[in-house]
Amino acid sequence: MSWAEFFAMKGYGFYIWGSYGVTLLVLLIEVALVRHKRKITLQQLRQMHAAGDEE
Repeated sequence: MSWAEFFAMKGYGFYIWGSYGVTLLVLLIEVALVRHKRKITLQQLRQMHAAGDEE
């Protein structure tokens, strides 16, 4: 079996590798969104803590 045959996967290569690609893209987007939300949440908590110290 050659590499070309492996990647072609008997004609289903586009579907299979496309599925892997979409899944990887979705997982990367999810990680980025979670990190962004965590950053925002930590900023809000710091602001709430600072506002509590002022009173």
